[in-house]
Amino acid sequence: MSYWRRALPWLLLALLGCQRGTPPSAEPSLRCPEETLGLPIDPPLLAFLSRARSAHHLADGQLDAEDSKQATQVLETLLSGPLPAGSEARAEVREVLSDTHARLADLLSRAGDFDGALRHAERGLTLVPETTYYRGQLLEQRGHVEERRAAALAAAGDTTGAGAARQRALQAFAQAMELQAKVIECSLRASPR
Repeated sequence: MSYWRRALPWLLLALLGCQRGTPPSAEPSLRCPEETLGLPIDPPLLAFLSRARSAHHLADGQLDAEDSKQATQVLETLLSGPLPAGSEARAEVREVLSDTHARLADLLSRAGDFDGALRHAERGLTLVPETTYYRGQLLEQRGHVEERRAAALAAAGDTTGAGAARQRALQAFAQAMELQAKVIECSLRASPR
């Protein structure tokens, strides 16, 4: 199942009025996102979301045809393409872009490009500084990248490098768990009792 398909329910919720404002400057792991009315839904936002769905479907098709290079190019095109005005303030746009960075990190690390994969994870993290599922997903993906790097280094006989990569993977997974626990806690605080 593609990242996009898992993200779709969250995006639909956001489109129904649960948009968040601009990212807070406080430490992201300590702050729950605040719900605001946000920016109105408009044709450019809908066009961007449609374009993103199409890009992820195209990437799925390329992966089905075992062409990960073409799938990567399709997703890179989405990241470099036009964005609606005010994108930095729109949670939907930032979340779709961060989700795309997470997917690219996964694809590149599977292909052995660990540094490129980590660059995508880091770029995605800059888009979602709040305590959200998407930030946790990127931290988890960072763990997968380092886990794959550790396996590649171990296969090449570099036990020291593999051990260091394994430690970074475990640290990233622990950060993802902590952040996702905070996402759940935030939802419990926000829900009516």
